[in-house]
Amino acid sequence: MVYYPPQGPSGQQPLSPPPTFIPSKPSVSYIVDCVYQNTYVWLINGESFWFYPTRVEYGEVSGYRWNGAFWYYYGIDPRFIDAVSCYPTPTLY
Repeated sequence: MVYYPPQGPSGQQPLSPPPTFIPSKPSVSYIVDCVYQNTYVWLINGESFWFYPTRVEYGEVSGYRWNGAFWYYYGIDPRFIDAVSCYPTPTLY
């Protein structure tokens, strides 16, 4: 069985790379507040990465993970997430 990520506005991957900085780790954070935003994720195993969440459900967070060169579709159990930090992309007026 082949799984294809959702398409359209709600499932579209980001078109540009994430910010080049690593934000400070907050003491309290919620992944649901970061949907459709560049989000830095810290896992309980010590791993950290840029993530662009597009869907948050009970037992699963999915979206796009940055590997240093491109975004790829990724899903994770939210119980493995230690903290998140998200910043909205600035809009040019």
